[in-house]
Amino acid sequence: MLEPFQGKSLLAEKDFSGAELYTLIKFAEHLKYLKSNNIEHHFLQGKNIALLFAKTSTRTRSSFTVAATDLGAHPEFLGAQDIQFGKKESLVDTAKVLGSMYDGIEYRGYEQSVVEGLAKYSGVPVWNGLTDEWHPTQMLADFMTIDEVFGHIKGITLTYLGDARNNVANSLLVTGAMLGVNVHLVGPASLQPSQEVQDIATKFAQDSGSQLLITDDLEKGLTGSDVLYTDIWASMGEEDQWASRIKLLQPYQLNMAAVKKTGKADTIVMHDLPAYHDLNTKLAQDIHDQFGLSELEITDEVFNAPFAKQFQQAANRMHTIKAVMAASLGHVFIPVLAEE
Repeated sequence: MLEPFQGKSLLAEKDFSGAELYTLIKFAEHLKYLKSNNIEHHFLQGKNIALLFAKTSTRTRSSFTVAATDLGAHPEFLGAQDIQFGKKESLVDTAKVLGSMYDGIEYRGYEQSVVEGLAKYSGVPVWNGLTDEWHPTQMLADFMTIDEVFGHIKGITLTYLGDARNNVANSLLVTGAMLGVNVHLVGPASLQPSQEVQDIATKFAQDSGSQLLITDDLEKGLTGSDVLYTDIWASMGEEDQWASRIKLLQPYQLNMAAVKKTGKADTIVMHDLPAYHDLNTKLAQDIHDQFGLSELEITDEVFNAPFAKQFQQAANRMHTIKAVMAASLGHVFIPVLAEE
């Protein structure tokens, strides 16, 4: 199929097919090869990209900036103080203006409706760098990492521990179901995904053969897992909930006992970062002063273990984001691959 991605936005994983997501992952692996061998790939020469960040970022901003530059495009950063949605200018008006100046728009912020509005009214491809509901660019990097480590994606069992109804957990459940991954979300009943998200994932799983499990039972969720994944216990905007989250989620810490419960010798660990595994951040020090904890969602022992792949995972953010932008804007011939 000629240019199946040209002009398409990436707003949520569920808007693509499993085969399309797998194609983007393999394309990202090709682009990673080109970069590592200093082979130019200026598919977006002369393009201008708007990077809208209502939420702060390290990896997402760096990934989009470097990826755009590698592709020959010019990225322009607009932070929270530069975006006037609903303040001095409506979302619709802003989208139309940006669409007249830029060839593509990235948005990282809060409401999913904002990134959807940008796509509807700008007339150019829009890429979701994170919203409260979905985190699609993170998912591409995550499953690319799994593909690199194991040589395949389909049939892998991934267990997520912790706040199982945040954007990362939602995206892992749905994307895994699309790609034929067996996804276990393990966390307290009060922090499990909505029925709507579960229904979306179940529908994809029926086609892919993915086995899904949502439980508060550690033994059941961890047994047989190839990949263990965790995330911070309180997302941006939830900083006032640390006391309740710690009480709920301490049993679901990703520690060496959890790794051993998988019963597998080649299990890997993943984390989308930042991670609170030591006291080398102000937030971690504040938590320690208040609650006496030196490690939160992941222990330092596991974080620094040879089977922890979070830095490979973080580096892959740039390669997968580059693949999305090139596929959307670069008039690149990318035949959609059959799913594994």
